[in-house]
Amino acid sequence: MLPPTLTRLVPRPLVLLVGLAVAGTAEAADLWTVARDALDNDATLASSRSGFLAVEAGRDVQRGTLLPQISVGGSLTHSRTYESQSGGTIQPDQLSRDEDDDVNSIGLNLEASQSLYDPARRAQLDQAERRIDREALSLAAAEQQLLLEVAEAYFEILRAHDILSAGRSQETAIARQLEQARERFEVGLIAITEVHEAQASFDLARAQRIAAESAMQVSFEALERLTGKRYESIDVLAEEIPVVPPEPVDRGDWVALAMDNSPMLKMAEAGIEVARSELDVSRAGQLPRVEAFASYDVSDNDRSGASGYNSASQLGLRASMPLYTGGSTQAQIRQSGFALEVSQYDFEAQRRDTVQQVRSLFTRVTNDVETVEARAQAIVSNQSALEATRSGYEVGTRNIVDVLNAERNLFNAIADHAEARYDYVLGLLRLQQQAGVLDAESVQAVNAWLRSEGAVSLELPRAGNDDPVMNIGARPQSPS
Repeated sequence: MLPPTLTRLVPRPLVLLVGLAVAGTAEAADLWTVARDALDNDATLASSRSGFLAVEAGRDVQRGTLLPQISVGGSLTHSRTYESQSGGTIQPDQLSRDEDDDVNSIGLNLEASQSLYDPARRAQLDQAERRIDREALSLAAAEQQLLLEVAEAYFEILRAHDILSAGRSQETAIARQLEQARERFEVGLIAITEVHEAQASFDLARAQRIAAESAMQVSFEALERLTGKRYESIDVLAEEIPVVPPEPVDRGDWVALAMDNSPMLKMAEAGIEVARSELDVSRAGQLPRVEAFASYDVSDNDRSGASGYNSASQLGLRASMPLYTGGSTQAQIRQSGFALEVSQYDFEAQRRDTVQQVRSLFTRVTNDVETVEARAQAIVSNQSALEATRSGYEVGTRNIVDVLNAERNLFNAIADHAEARYDYVLGLLRLQQQAGVLDAESVQAVNAWLRSEGAVSLELPRAGNDDPVMNIGARPQSPS
C-alpha cells in the first residue's frame, strides 16, 4: 500500500476523450463482462466454431459412403429412322422401297448397393474422426487465446490510464515549477537559464501526455475490436492484490501441466493421428472392394404402331481390385509417409516451444513478484529524494534542474510501479494459457481483483465522428 503522501500525488482516474462515435448503449463493465461479450461476438472465434461444425459434418459425409446407396433414373425418348433401298435382284415391282419408323420409349431404372468390404472408405471415416478431434482442440486453443487477448486489451487500457495519470500529474507539477521559476527570475533570484530549463521540461511532459492520450484511445479501440461493444467505464485494478509466486511453485510442475493440458501441444499430437490415418487411406487404395447390388430396369416402347415392354432385374455381388495404377498408389503411400514424418517433427517442435515458453513465463512471473515490491519501494525513495531536493532548492543548495529531475524520477517511478503490476497479472495469465489451464475460472479470479471505485470512464463526443460500432453483424445462415 502506498503512503498517504504518495496517494495524493496520483490523481483520481481522469475523464478521457476518445475519438469514437456513440453507437448503441455504452455500459460499465468488468473483465468478466468483457470476456463474455468477446466469447459471444468475436468474429475470429465465431469462424473457428463454424470451422469445427464444417469438419464435424465431414464425418457424416464419409459415413454416408458406407451406408446403402439407392438411385433411380428414367428416360423418355422419341426417335425416327428412315430407310431407302433400290436395285439388286429383287422382283421388278420391288425395285425400290422406302421405310419410315417412329419409336417412342419410356425407361425406368432402380438400383441399390451396399458396401460389404471397402477399407479405403472406412479409413477415410476414421480420418474424419481424427480431424474432428484436432479441430476440437483448435477451437479450445482459440477460446483460450481470445480470453488472453481480452485480458491484454483490458489491462492495456488500465496501463495506459495509469501512465496518462502520472503524465498529467507530472505536467501539472512542472507547470507550477515553471511559474515559480518565472516569478523568481522577475525578482532577480535566479538566472533566465533556469526558466528555460523549466520550460523545456514542461514541453517534454506535455508531449509525453499527448502520446499517452493517443495510446489510451488506441487501447480502447483494441478492446472494441474483440467485443464489438463500447463501454461507459471499466473497473480498475485494486491497490492491494495478491502479488505472490504462481501456484504450483515449482517450474517443473508447470511444465508437467502443459504436457497434459496444452491445447496447442495436443493439437500437434492429433495432427500425427490425422497424418497416420491419411497413410492408412493411401495403403487401402491397393486393397479389394466388395459390394452387394440389386437393380431393376423396365422400358415401354411403341415401334411402328406395335407396343410392348421389357423388364429385367439383377441381384448379386461386385468385387474390384486395382492391379496397376501407373505407380500412383505407391507414390501416394510414400507421400503420406513423409507427411506423417512432418507431423511428428511438428509435434516435437511444439513440445520444445511449449516447454521453453512455460519455463520463461514462470521465471518472468516469479521475477515480477519481486519487481512489484521493488517498484513500490522506489516510489518511497524518490518521494524522499524530491522532498530533500525541494528543501535544498529553497535554501539555494540545489538548482531548478535538480528539482525537475527529481519530480520526473518520482512520476516515472509511479508509472513503472503500475507497469510492474500489470506485467505480473498478464504474465500470470500468459503462463496459464501456455500451460493450457486458462479458463473462465482464471478470468473470474483476476476479475475479483478489480474495483468499480475510480473506474476508468469515457466521455464520447457527440459530433464530428460517425464511425459505427464494430459488430460482426447477423450470423450467416446455412443454405437450406
